[in-house]
Amino acid sequence: MPTIDNLTLERLRRSTALVEDVWFLSGPTQPGETIIHLPIDDEPYVIGRKPGVSLRLQFRTVSGQHASLSVKEGGLWLTDLGSTNGTYINGKRVVPKQPVKIGEEELIHFAEAPFRVYRQSATGATNGTYAENICDQALALVQFDRLMAERLVKPHFQTIVDLTTGTHEIIGHEILGRGSVFGLESVGAMFHAAEQLSLEVELSRLLRWEGIRVGRDFPEGPQLFVNTHPKEMDDCAGLIESLVQTREMAGNANIVLEIHESTVTDRAVMKDLVAALDEQDIKLAYDDFGSGQARLAELIEARPHIVKFDISLIRDIDTADSCRRKMLSNLVNMVCDLDIMALAEGVETEAESETCTELGFHLGQGYYYGRPAPA
Repeated sequence: MPTIDNLTLERLRRSTALVEDVWFLSGPTQPGETIIHLPIDDEPYVIGRKPGVSLRLQFRTVSGQHASLSVKEGGLWLTDLGSTNGTYINGKRVVPKQPVKIGEEELIHFAEAPFRVYRQSATGATNGTYAENICDQALALVQFDRLMAERLVKPHFQTIVDLTTGTHEIIGHEILGRGSVFGLESVGAMFHAAEQLSLEVELSRLLRWEGIRVGRDFPEGPQLFVNTHPKEMDDCAGLIESLVQTREMAGNANIVLEIHESTVTDRAVMKDLVAALDEQDIKLAYDDFGSGQARLAELIEARPHIVKFDISLIRDIDTADSCRRKMLSNLVNMVCDLDIMALAEGVETEAESETCTELGFHLGQGYYYGRPAPA
């Protein structure tokens, strides 16, 4: 819950002395800024990028004098002042120079700058705080709609190296997603918004697709490790169909599909998936192995090509006691005996890397070998 600063409170007091209700805009004034809450206390209240306006927005797509807001008879009216990149209410562009009445909790974009409208009663009790999570959620949802519609995701790639030769040769990259819109830069933020709209599967497919589209042109054709969302396992047929399309688009790129070990519960479904992957020449990896209940039976019946050992097993393994090292060594040996490659996730130091090599890991991934980065 953010606290409104003293200057804003003073502007609020001046405004409430004149009108019954006070209207607010909640949003960022520049890229990367947290959401702030601003009373609409000028008449007209001009929004733009140039100095001297009521609300100055440091976004390159915002015009010098972009739009204005006016309070008339208790209602709030918006006018686009002929901006270059437009003003949008709930995703719909408004006609320039024509005032439009705005309701409480409407979502407004001044070009790429998103804001939510709120109204505060001057006679109601207030302690200067507002529900930031409500504002964040509203802005995230409208931004997510734009992210999906315009495919505003930027694939990042983290290297995966060979530990068997001592040279740490790069053999592949895991595709990791990042957002290109305010508030949805991280994969966690994107999927949090997707969950509220039940669009996790669609987002997962978009991230796979964009990653393959960029990664397929890497020189020497390394393997591309692509992720799945747990909900995709609820519709195996839909997942297989999306992978067929991915293979067509990927051309000759080598693809490895990662599935979280916790979702490997239905052996019949996994057998169907493995058969479809073989047909499409896509390898299978179990992700985060050992983070929960290790599903050993599935390792035999729906055998993957690679098992990625969870970071919790790798962290500080170089200084771990003999019991923990022995346990990890036994798991690695078991995987190797099944003719499956063992990959250590989350390797961050040279000592961890050397220990993983000693324990028999074939592959390594983590900040020690390379951080996620754009192509």
